[in-house]
Amino acid sequence: MYPPELVAPMREDLTTAGFEDLRTAEEVENAILQKGTTLVVVNSVCGCAAGNARPAVKASLQFDVLPDRLTTVFAGVDREATDKARQFMAPYPPSSPSIALFKDGELVHFIERHQIEGRPVELIAGNLMQAYDTFCR
Repeated sequence: MYPPELVAPMREDLTTAGFEDLRTAEEVENAILQKGTTLVVVNSVCGCAAGNARPAVKASLQFDVLPDRLTTVFAGVDREATDKARQFMAPYPPSSPSIALFKDGELVHFIERHQIEGRPVELIAGNLMQAYDTFCR
């Protein structure tokens, strides 16, 4: 577990952009199983979360079509919430950071760490915008 004071700015990076911080398994399940679309960002303390994942998801919010709900869990901090989110992300192996889009409780789009690490923010954001365009209309 990381100290709360270390992860606070990393949480705020997404919550100030409108993401709901899910900290329990129940919160994750309630968010994902709602009708409509839910974006779940598995946040992390790693450099690719700071340099690629968080900037990309925030940039993707400039698109005219967005998911109904923007949510995040924090790997290595909120274990219960992260484990529950990862159950919904099967068959993909645990990956942080990662980004998942659900529609009516079903996983419809997933970006793994290897698709985030070392990739330009614009490429990741574009990938998300295409998913929004396909699944969030």
